[in-house]
Formats: sequence, C-alpha cells, structure tokens
Amino acid sequence: MAIEIKSPTFPESIADGTVANWTKKEGESVSQDEVIAEIETDKVVLEVVAPSDGVVSKILKNEGDIVNSAEVIGEFSEADTNNQPKAAKEIKEEPPEVIQEQPKKVINKNGPAAKKLISENNLDVTSIKASGKDNRVTKADVVNHLNKEEHSSSPIIISKPTSNRPEKRVKMTRLRSTIAKRLVNVQQETAMLTTFNEVDMLPIKELRAKYGQEFEKQHGVKLGFMGFFVIAAVQALKKSPIVNASIDGNDVVYHGYQDIGVAVSTERGLVVPIIKDADMKSLPELEKSILEYSEKARDGKLSIDEMQGGTFTISNGGVFGSLLSTPILNAPQTAILGMHTIQERPVARNGEVVIRPMMYLAMSYDHRLLDGKEAVRFLVSIKEQLESPERLLLNL
Repeated sequence: MAIEIKSPTFPESIADGTVANWTKKEGESVSQDEVIAEIETDKVVLEVVAPSDGVVSKILKNEGDIVNSAEVIGEFSEADTNNQPKAAKEIKEEPPEVIQEQPKKVINKNGPAAKKLISENNLDVTSIKASGKDNRVTKADVVNHLNKEEHSSSPIIISKPTSNRPEKRVKMTRLRSTIAKRLVNVQQETAMLTTFNEVDMLPIKELRAKYGQEFEKQHGVKLGFMGFFVIAAVQALKKSPIVNASIDGNDVVYHGYQDIGVAVSTERGLVVPIIKDADMKSLPELEKSILEYSEKARDGKLSIDEMQGGTFTISNGGVFGSLLSTPILNAPQTAILGMHTIQERPVARNGEVVIRPMMYLAMSYDHRLLDGKEAVRFLVSIKEQLESPERLLLNL
C-alpha cells in the first residue's frame, strides 16, 4: 500500500515552498529517517524524511514546483518483512543496461529545475558534472557549474547571440528574493534614520586576554565580543522600552521581554536566528547560543521557530572588514545595531593622543516611533557599558 509523502507543515508566516531537490529518485531504496527531498521556503530549507524503510514509488512534485503546507509531493512504498520493497517490480521500468547504452535517455531524466536552468543559460549538458544516480544532472549540479564558470577566465555567454558582451542570468533563490522584497518594503514603509558613535574596545579586549583561556576551559566556548554586545543591548533596552517596541498599525506594542536577533551571513543569504529571553541568560549561555545558531545557520539547519520573533537585532559587519555602514531595520522591529571592524586609531585621552582599538557603532531606527534623543541615549548607553564592563555586572 502506497504511503503519501507530504511537504512539511508550514507555520502561518510561510505561505508556500519550492521543491529544491529530490535526493532520491523513483524506485530508489531509502532507510527510515533518511532525507528524501528538500523544500525551500522564504526563510529556511526544510527536509522531508522517509517514514520507514522502503522505496520512493512515485514523485508527484518535481524540482522547482511550488508546494503548499502538508501537500502530497510523492508516494512511498514500505519494505516487507524481508526488507524488500513491496512495489519493487512495479518501479523498475528500465534495466540499468538500457540507461548505459542510451545516454540521451539519462539526460531526459534530469529534473525540471535542472532542465530549466540548462535551457535558460544555454548550457551543454555533457559539460556538467552529474552527481545524481545513473548520471542524472541535478539542480545543484547546474548551479555549481554556473558558479565555476563565473570565476573562470571564459564566462558563459547567455545573452542574445548578436551581443559581444558576456552576461549570465541566474534565477534568484527564494530566500534572496524574500530578502530583497523585505528590504525594499522597509525602505518604503518606515522613516529610517541612522545615528553613529564609536566605542573604545580596549577594556573588552583586556578582559578577553586576561580571562579568555579560563573562560573557555570552564564553559567550553570561546569568550567573544558578541556576548558583551548582547548583554549591553539587553540592559539598554530595559532602560529604553520604546526601542524594544514595534508598530502594529496604529498601535505601539511594548514587549516585556528581550529577544535578540543576531544576523548571520550564509551562502544562501542573511538569516537572523533569535536568542529568546536573552535577559535571562548569562554570558556563557549567550556565547553558547550564538555559536550554536551560527553553526546551524551555515549548515542550513535552523528551524523556522528559531528565526521567528525578535525585538531587537545586532548585525556584525566587522567580521568582513566593514568600517562603517547603515544597517537596515529588521521589520517590524524599531531599531537595529550595527557593529563594525575594530581598528587602531589615534584618540585623545586626558589631553594626550593615544592609540586605541576603536569600533564604530551604527544604530538605525524608525523615526516614526523613536526621536533622535531616545535613539542617541540608547546608543550612548551601549557605548558606556562596553567601555566600562563593570557596568554590565552592576546593571548600570
């Protein structure tokens, strides 16, 4: 008896998804909990796993097709007591020898998403390294091929044949398309303004140098910079509840908790995992959460729940060498803090010029809700706490 393979149940914030990849083809045996397919949504890539041992008997939704929440995308046949697929005879339509003797039929077995990319980019399918079973070219193979060509000395010409100028057209990923729409909406629907300041990072660097090894030995995680910024932001938010609020129509929603989003850059785009109840966590717990979410984000393992909500966001462009930037609001939040690279610069201290490790801070905020005075006061509070770390312990 065939079992329905369904797409994951999406939360209300996600309308639909796209079949990104079938890791198994029709007739292929799978083990229980093995990944069968991947569904790309606006936020994350969700995995569809096998309910038990058996075979994928039928694929109803091909790569590139749009699917709704809990929609049937295929059928699955369980293995019998001898671990043999019940529908094995029905599934094997062509013996392997025929596929090997007729490579053209193998090409025809390429998924619709792969075929579409090959057609749009005018690619020679024989030049693409196939990773699928029976020499099947997957969507990922085509994307990897395009990426290699992009960095080669002879780019693929996919513009009109009459043009002598090379171009390449690659369809936006669902995540990148969503990011683009959200950023444009923020620019159009908010009165965004940015205020700047700088912070002397010497006290924090001295703390890390003095206690870093002991901290790592005791807690199993390195003492970074982000944990200090999260604590400073939490305490500043408690002093300025309006910065922790959001606009909902004609209402202002004040949040009695501090859920801090930490922006992480991945190959698929920027994602923002949320540290829930950051005000209840210690510095070691924050550092562990930051490390865990960063690893999950880069591996594409973040769940939707881990990315929903958030009352304030911190973005660290300094890891890429950014000296100064204006971060864009993460709607519907009221403000976002931008960290930048630490750079040794001459500054005046007690009438003398000294060299200090300085960092520019940028805070973008929605001027509809925050006045300049409140925004500047909030940013100065973060600066003061970081330059005098004892304030973090004394909650000053």
